[in-house]
Amino acid sequence: MDERVRDATTPQPKPPGPAVPSTLTGRTRLAIREVLEGRRTGLSMIVPLAGPAVVVSVAYMDPGNFATNIQAGARYGYALLWVVLLANVVAMLFQALSAKLGIVTGKNLAELCRAYFPTPLVLAMWAVSEIAAMATDLAEFLGGAIGLSLLIHVPLIAGMIVTAIVTYVLLLFEKAGFRPLELAIGALVGIIGLSYIVELFITNVAWHGVFGGMFSLRLPDADAVTIAVGIVGATVMPHALFLHSGLTKNRAIANTPGEQRKLVKFSDIEVVIALTVAGLINMAMIVMASAAFHAGHPEVAEIQTAYHTLAPLLGIGAAGIFLLALIASGISSSVVGTMAGQMIMQGFVGFQIPLWLRRVITMLPSIVVVAMGVDATRALVVSQVVLSLALPFPMAALVWFSCRRNVMGEHRSSPFLAVTASAAAAGVLALNVVLVLQTFGVSVPGLPG
Repeated sequence: MDERVRDATTPQPKPPGPAVPSTLTGRTRLAIREVLEGRRTGLSMIVPLAGPAVVVSVAYMDPGNFATNIQAGARYGYALLWVVLLANVVAMLFQALSAKLGIVTGKNLAELCRAYFPTPLVLAMWAVSEIAAMATDLAEFLGGAIGLSLLIHVPLIAGMIVTAIVTYVLLLFEKAGFRPLELAIGALVGIIGLSYIVELFITNVAWHGVFGGMFSLRLPDADAVTIAVGIVGATVMPHALFLHSGLTKNRAIANTPGEQRKLVKFSDIEVVIALTVAGLINMAMIVMASAAFHAGHPEVAEIQTAYHTLAPLLGIGAAGIFLLALIASGISSSVVGTMAGQMIMQGFVGFQIPLWLRRVITMLPSIVVVAMGVDATRALVVSQVVLSLALPFPMAALVWFSCRRNVMGEHRSSPFLAVTASAAAAGVLALNVVLVLQTFGVSVPGLPG
């Protein structure tokens, strides 16, 4: 076994010295230790361990979701809700595997790839992951900028500058310990969720159609495939798979196998809760778009158009709430995307760049898009397709590591779980192949023209 990978079969206490910097406040670390030793019960036992899945869930509510979900709801009504449901279940599975990987090995997914895979493959995965990170930040950064430009009536470039400043300030919270940043991101997630709860009360929803769309597995036409792949790309995010393992790897050190099992159990519970909330918010986006636009405005495909159409249909309050959710989504997901980018670089190639430089590099695609006059919402949708095409690489690596006893010890995936995860990864890959064939004009048997 590679010496860089901690023995998964025997959890080790944290070694003395500053080798692993603290990412939590001292109070939170003490509370986690009390939980592991059985000295906390009830809600006081859950709260200290919560955080990683909440942070990662932001990736499932980013502006790319807004763009794809608006198009899905406006054009196809509730017909693509099942895609969101299925993608969210797949996301739960892979985020749980990623979190467990960090807990058991003390390494993030990128670090394990560097430890086990040949150098050419590692460099290739790093390149693909960096492209995916840029596509992620394009969606997040543009979304926040669009929301601010519409809300305070400034040029899009000014919205980008404000978004960049706010994002950088939030990232500085980590210097005070990771817990303050977790709380800040959790508050932004709360704003997104509450905004869509309010929207559902304002909008006239046909709930029988909602339940039908959740379980009727069909794609109305060929264009629906593009949107469906965009939904998958916006829901199951490559950078989130890397990030989750990094957030859990040194958050709490298990001193016994029993403590390690307890950490994995709580992690699984948090993943289910956090991503259920994220999935419901995504469905609410489609439901809102369908109820507001499908009957009379199916052509709505841009965030700006959705905002301007919502105002006369449902009132300026509904339109303002929509923008508030979009801004919260853009800022929070941009913070999370930057964190993931740093982790990916450090894991694959062993070094990091200054935080401000990372922000500048990931901002460049957004600046180019705005300077060239490219439709911002179209760029958001395309970015989600790029993410979906990059997704099979970390998914395959995660499945491979999760099945290895010398990596995961007693926590390696059962045969059933391994087959399920492999089938999910293969399904995503198949959907991507259909998209590529469609892009090059190759007809796909069984798909409506």
